Amino acid sequence: MITVDEVVQLCQELIRIDTSNPGDHSGPGERVAAEYVAEKLAEVGLEPQIFESHPKRTSLVARIEGEDPSRDALLLHGHLDVVPARKEDWTHDPFGGEIADGCVWGRGAVDMKNMDAMILAVVRQRLREGRKPPRDVVLAFLADEEAGGKWGAQWLVQEHPELFEGCTEAVGEVGGFSLTVPGDRRMYLIETAEKGIAWMQLTADGTAGHGSMVHPDNAVTALAAAVGRLGSHEFPIRLTKTVRAFLERACMAYGVEFDPDDPEKCLAEIGPLARMIGATLRNTLNPTRLDAGYKTNVIPQEATAQVDGRFLPGYEAEFFATVDELLGPDVRRDFVHHDHAVETEYEGALVAAMESSLTSEDSGALPVPYCLSGGTDAKAFARLGMRCYGFAPLRLPPDLDFSGMFHGIDERVPIDGLQFGVRVLDRFLDRA
Repeated sequence: MITVDEVVQLCQELIRIDTSNPGDHSGPGERVAAEYVAEKLAEVGLEPQIFESHPKRTSLVARIEGEDPSRDALLLHGHLDVVPARKEDWTHDPFGGEIADGCVWGRGAVDMKNMDAMILAVVRQRLREGRKPPRDVVLAFLADEEAGGKWGAQWLVQEHPELFEGCTEAVGEVGGFSLTVPGDRRMYLIETAEKGIAWMQLTADGTAGHGSMVHPDNAVTALAAAVGRLGSHEFPIRLTKTVRAFLERACMAYGVEFDPDDPEKCLAEIGPLARMIGATLRNTLNPTRLDAGYKTNVIPQEATAQVDGRFLPGYEAEFFATVDELLGPDVRRDFVHHDHAVETEYEGALVAAMESSLTSEDSGALPVPYCLSGGTDAKAFARLGMRCYGFAPLRLPPDLDFSGMFHGIDERVPIDGLQFGVRVLDRFLDRA
């Protein structure tokens, strides 16, 4: 039977390894964390392979042989990098891995060293006991997810696709966590879709000149007008199959009527999570950066801005047609980062294994599919034809704003939530 004590120590030790990813190669990288994970896996008989796509940008892959290697394999993946954190903003040291108020605190406690620790704890225990999974399981601990995965999952998929031979399904982050609903029950959100990413740089060209003169060809004016149009535009609601399925089940759990003509009205019932779910009802555009000029009385000949765009599965063409119409002829766009939307069916044996593993540990569990407003390494693995899910199971207290801690301050994960997750993942591997 699985024990749950080790997961807390693993989570603490992973958090104490600073893997901050500022979006370039100036951070500490993932090398130390990858070597730590490799050591933990080698201790129980695996032979992990370490890959360095760029100095210090390091990923690790290992394969566990299953009882029936002829079956399709399952990929379990997690990323080792985290977004940066400033110590002075936090109640506890973001890289201290401290325990306080029944939680492990630190950067990555939510995104996603909690899941890394749960995978490690389950795998180590199973291999110590000689318990093979029913089919081959590939483990991937990855670099660079927080900057789009160019040096992690995307690099491995492009340069070493043979590592994932036979994998038809993948399980990763941002799913499986609970949301308390009336009747002392909990919805567990299983990710089956995520929006596409369009990080864009906008550029307007003009004529340089003296700030004291009349100047109709002003790049700053043209860019500012375009950015204003983008930032104030509201896309129409588009109910994808995943979002509709979530809202129907959420409305049922809260005892309210689902109105397909006004799906937003039920969001008020689900508390802070409404921010994440609300963003999956439509495409979105958010200006994030502006840059122009070098002196107050000099009109620059170029002005630039950056915009974070996200589009729903099936609505990429509509999204870019709208963007180009809003930009107009005087502003051009280039990609900073562009990746596709993904969506898979909420059905089949793997979904049944997730659901039964949750209900075995929580009789009040209500598993539901949902769409993530952000993006994960699932985008890279979907390119290899895998059906991708987010399933990092955590039973959470009703008052914890879990979704609000992604990239926020004071990230923390309840110890009993980690222990719950270990038990669920162990059952899941038996049934997957």
